[in-house]
Amino acid sequence: MLDMVIEQRRRSLGGFEVGRVLPFAKRRMVGPFVFFDHIGPVDFPPGIPRDVDVRPHPHIGLSTITYLFDGEMMHRDSVGSEQAIRPGEVNWMTAGRGITHSERFEQARAHGGPMHGIQSWVALPRADEETDPAFDHYDAGGLPAFDEAGVRGRLVAGSAFGLTSPVRTHSPLFYLHCELDAGATLALPDTHRERAAYVVRGAVEAGTERCGVGHMLVFTPGRPATVTATEPTLLMVLGGEPVGERFIEWNFVSSSKERIEQAKADWRAGRMKLPDLDNGEFIPLPGDPENTPANPMS
Repeated sequence: MLDMVIEQRRRSLGGFEVGRVLPFAKRRMVGPFVFFDHIGPVDFPPGIPRDVDVRPHPHIGLSTITYLFDGEMMHRDSVGSEQAIRPGEVNWMTAGRGITHSERFEQARAHGGPMHGIQSWVALPRADEETDPAFDHYDAGGLPAFDEAGVRGRLVAGSAFGLTSPVRTHSPLFYLHCELDAGATLALPDTHRERAAYVVRGAVEAGTERCGVGHMLVFTPGRPATVTATEPTLLMVLGGEPVGERFIEWNFVSSSKERIEQAKADWRAGRMKLPDLDNGEFIPLPGDPENTPANPMS
């Protein structure tokens, strides 16, 4: 039933830690999901410095989603969006041929508070890698939900269990937020080839494996996939159809190494527009000095 178990690798982003799960050396993707980070959990004190924020930076070839369990981030991007990210809501940003955005902890800076969530990237199919950039926001109440046999779930994106999320996606996938009572069993959707479950809180058993917080269980295609909670548990369940090999460098994802090199050159030369409402600073390309001249496309 299980293909492998991936354990998060903790890394510091300055003011807080994340647990990197995907990409992994032996498993680069699950369906179209090419990146998966567990943010926190952390409790910010009031007055955290601005260098904790994620300054404006670019993406190509993917869609991003930051899904929160606690806290708030402020998202601003180069298509003119300004939208707070709050627990249970969906902010789905499609980079396509190129977008820039920032994520700032303004609520926590003013008042302090928790931060806990998952940031994931979904690779776009080749036909859509150069699509126009876009941003879509969905309230938590607009997402399909289910509640049965000790399992409460919300379909964040895609299709599963006969439900379809309103979130606009580009390839067959599913992304679920599931809460399980102790002893409850969840059978993962069998309508998608690649499937995984990540333990945010609690612990589960799958076959002979017992996995706790920070573990992603990747299931064998074509076989039944079930998990049983050994205590109250929160899972993010994900997967979909493969979209083919993808290259990742910094924040760029593409089926073409040459396209990534072009994106790097565009960012270094200031040919990618900064967010309309956050254009006073940016993150230089890794390896470039921090005092790189201001991006002229503000």
